[in-house]
Amino acid sequence: MKVIVIGGGWSGCAAAVAAAKQGAQVTLLERTDMLLGTGLVGGIFRNNGRWTAAEELIAMGGGEMFQVMDQEAVHTNIEFPGHKHSSLYNVATIEPAVMTLLQDAGIDIVLEARITEVEMDGRRIRSVSTHKNHGNRNFAGDVFVETTGTAALPQACNKHGNGCAMCILRCHTFGTRISIAAKAGVEEMIGKKGDQVGAMSGSCKLLKESLAPHLREQLNRTGVAVVPIPGADGTGDKLEVKACQQYALPEYEQNVVLLDTGHAKLMTPYFPLAALRRVPGLEHARYEDPYAGGIGNSIRYLGMSPRDNHLKVDGVENLFCGGEKAGLLVGHTEAVVTGVLAGYNAARWFLGEALVEIPTSLSIGDAIDHVREEMKTEKGRSYKYTFSGSIYFERMKEKGLYLTDVAEIRRQVAAAGLSDVFDWRPGVVPYAARRAAE
Repeated sequence: MKVIVIGGGWSGCAAAVAAAKQGAQVTLLERTDMLLGTGLVGGIFRNNGRWTAAEELIAMGGGEMFQVMDQEAVHTNIEFPGHKHSSLYNVATIEPAVMTLLQDAGIDIVLEARITEVEMDGRRIRSVSTHKNHGNRNFAGDVFVETTGTAALPQACNKHGNGCAMCILRCHTFGTRISIAAKAGVEEMIGKKGDQVGAMSGSCKLLKESLAPHLREQLNRTGVAVVPIPGADGTGDKLEVKACQQYALPEYEQNVVLLDTGHAKLMTPYFPLAALRRVPGLEHARYEDPYAGGIGNSIRYLGMSPRDNHLKVDGVENLFCGGEKAGLLVGHTEAVVTGVLAGYNAARWFLGEALVEIPTSLSIGDAIDHVREEMKTEKGRSYKYTFSGSIYFERMKEKGLYLTDVAEIRRQVAAAGLSDVFDWRPGVVPYAARRAAE
């Protein structure tokens, strides 16, 4: 079976490994010259309910991505406003580590492959291809997984935000995101809150070297620096436009909150550079990503696919989705857990086996189901959902799904009958090992 994964962010990488573990020959297509997408400037995991979701997936046998994050962590078990037991991975070293993991699993990685065309056979995708100006490459497959995200549209950032942010998505260099589901005839959904279409990406990066020495020392030692903003009263509305609503707290309006992810992660959607340089210790601050972080940031959640709880896209027989394509789920952890399920079920679909739905007794299953139901309403589409805070984390706590005891999490997974369900399929040898043997 040939599984084609389109989009090489956290979700696409997780989907590719999950399908390969079931015996699929997997090709991963990535628009740019690097894997991980926004994961290249992210870095936060295991904070709040993300600890639970990560350990659930590990107990289910699908935790490779979290193992890489743990391996590349620069800080563990730290706290910052509104968040406990957090870990931060090094954004400078994470991508090669993930690349190695995928290569060891035998995944064929094709970079700079911006898919623009979809060939259909009735309600089934036959193949996808690049534009003739990019070599006109065609990729035929049995099953497809779309993890292209919902951003990377400069015209949308100009129209619905404060202009192109010149961010890590690098649309001007590698071309804008193309929705495979939309090309296949699926009517997709758009997130909206009031007059704001979509949501601004969550944070910026500062060069750590541009900070005052005492801030650099504090970040290197503790992973966190909270610097009061002179004259701030916390009454602004800037945080309301963020995708990451778990950070829409007064502390993030009244202070500059910095996290050490190799660079200094600035927890705000944008901050005018002149104003930022008036904050003590940030007099020489410089943006690393996005370069226009003093003005704006990318707009996300503009094209989400209708799907079921197996993450199969409605209206196309052989298309699955993960990450932001699967709904208003925010964060790397959320991308990974949906990617694993999508890749696993894509392989099972080809094999004619029953697709797996994670039960709502586990936080992953509850989040997938809850977001699907919420997206049916205009009000539900105005929110963003994450294990790490805001309304979904409150739901986790109310339902008793927020657990930090690993043994108890494993018991819950076992009770659901899903222990090691995503592990290597018996008899499957990674394609890389097969090639080496041949």
